[in-house]
Amino acid sequence: MSELRVIGLEGLPEIGAGDDLAAELSQAAERAGGLEDGDVVVVAQKVVSKAEGRTISLRDVVPSRSALSIAVDHDPRQLEVILREAARVVRTRPPLVIAETSHGFVCASAGVDASNAPGPETLVLLPDDPDGSAAQLRTRLEDLSGRRLAVLVTDSFGRAWRQGTTDVAIGAAGLTVLLDLRGVRDPAGYELHATTIAVADEIAGAAELVMGKTARVPAAIVRGLELAGEGKARDLVMPPERDLFR
Repeated sequence: MSELRVIGLEGLPEIGAGDDLAAELSQAAERAGGLEDGDVVVVAQKVVSKAEGRTISLRDVVPSRSALSIAVDHDPRQLEVILREAARVVRTRPPLVIAETSHGFVCASAGVDASNAPGPETLVLLPDDPDGSAAQLRTRLEDLSGRRLAVLVTDSFGRAWRQGTTDVAIGAAGLTVLLDLRGVRDPAGYELHATTIAVADEIAGAAELVMGKTARVPAAIVRGLELAGEGKARDLVMPPERDLFR
């Protein structure tokens, strides 16, 4: 690989529950010049969740005593939704909650977010099965385009030892997500013993540079990679027995 291209997919309408997201992505890709074999279509989690109806109105939420105690000066109804989405609360610094989701992701607010929601007093939740979401989008996009594709569903995560957030893959289909270099020798002849590259997360971060958080560009094409495979984003989750910080 000597060149990598990242192409933002612009002009998508506001997506709602039940909309054919793949068809909208396909049309946006055609406006950008069309899809090619080997393209990775990167889609922001928010738009996937909206299409799957994974939103909740705060008007329907009654906060629990736990939510009220954590909320401080924040809306306790939002904290209640976060606690409901958490399989395990890892750490709290009210009103901040770090939680493990049912998918195994450890992240702020259990992935619950009010930004780019479809309306006021509405929260967007993570997809129930992000890998399944990516697989369904891939199948539909390949049918529509006639191309061999991969799909990533991405979201913004913080990092334990670094300031700021970066996008990571929470759903994947049609590509290798971890590039295992163990046993490979570097130019000096040293054999790598522990190097495994989270290429799906690297792709997600690259795509976010053209997608942004407020630019209304919820998807991108990443072109120039040769990473065909059948990895899943759940493969990126650190196994509990290897996690030194649980």
